Amino acid sequence: MTPPPGPKPLQPPIPELIGTSPAMQRVYALIEKVARSNASVLLLGETGTGKELVARAIHRLSNRESAPFISVNCGALAENLLESELFGHVHGAFTGAVKNRTGRFEAAHTGTIFLDEINSTSLTLQVKLLRVLQEREFERVGDTQTIRVDVRVIAASNCDLWRLVEEGTFREDLYWRLNVVPIEIPPLRERREDIPALISHFLDYYNEVNDRYVLHMSHRAIELFQRHDWPGNVRELQNYIERAVVTADGDEVTEDLLPDSVHGGGRPTNLQRADLATLTREVVRRGLAEAGENERDLHQRIVDRVERELIQQVLAASDFVQTKAAARLGINRNTLHKKIKEYGLDRESA
Repeated sequence: MTPPPGPKPLQPPIPELIGTSPAMQRVYALIEKVARSNASVLLLGETGTGKELVARAIHRLSNRESAPFISVNCGALAENLLESELFGHVHGAFTGAVKNRTGRFEAAHTGTIFLDEINSTSLTLQVKLLRVLQEREFERVGDTQTIRVDVRVIAASNCDLWRLVEEGTFREDLYWRLNVVPIEIPPLRERREDIPALISHFLDYYNEVNDRYVLHMSHRAIELFQRHDWPGNVRELQNYIERAVVTADGDEVTEDLLPDSVHGGGRPTNLQRADLATLTREVVRRGLAEAGENERDLHQRIVDRVERELIQQVLAASDFVQTKAAARLGINRNTLHKKIKEYGLDRESA
């Protein structure tokens, strides 16, 4: 007796989401379940995995589809500018506030606001975000008039928010308000079966953008892509396809058009000219090579050393002004202070 056919695979909810792998099927199922509700959603995943696309998919499938979708990168602005960006300000609220400004929450009324890199917000701003989530109201910077909004909040983080809660740099009450429905976006290395479809999609896109006619990728180039670890995820693949389309002489992407980091297996021929992703891979490769197979302190051996060096150099470049250094690093000042104590850094060492 022939067994009944299994469930039909879910199709991407929006054309920009590419892939039908089991990992993405789980994401699509959650998108469909959560879209029609007003529940807050927390998107978790590495940089470059496509969290904003998932947020847009949720919005397009929701009852708010015809209302605004407003995206804010919380990690791209200093705290004082971010508060004004989110809540708006009135004339004279601060130097440079020459006229009233509508904030992003107000602009997103009846729609959806996407708060990317929510992990980079300060504790002070987190209090105000919590109030919006709980009471759906706020005041513009420098104003006393309360503004009420109907906004669906989708937040995203590229790091473990609960770890930040434990470190005291992210409010636990805000964490629970945001984390009503968590959706984990898989890294590209966990959905390699989607790579051919992504290659085809980006070839079509960049051919049209650049008026080129690069039809396909060689078998060897595809093999290299399938073996690559993709630390930059889909965004990294997109970058390589754009580069290949622009530089290809014929209608095929061949392996010689791919960067050294994709070829792997050996050190870059010239580390001084290597990009950051290649240098990072080399640091990790050397760290693993120096460690024995039974070593159990790889995080301390590699990650902690890189973090200490980064903080040390940024402190030196910031003349050891912690507020300035924290802003450049994109971390909370309290977190920086803890790291300085942890690593025993001072002006002399920096």
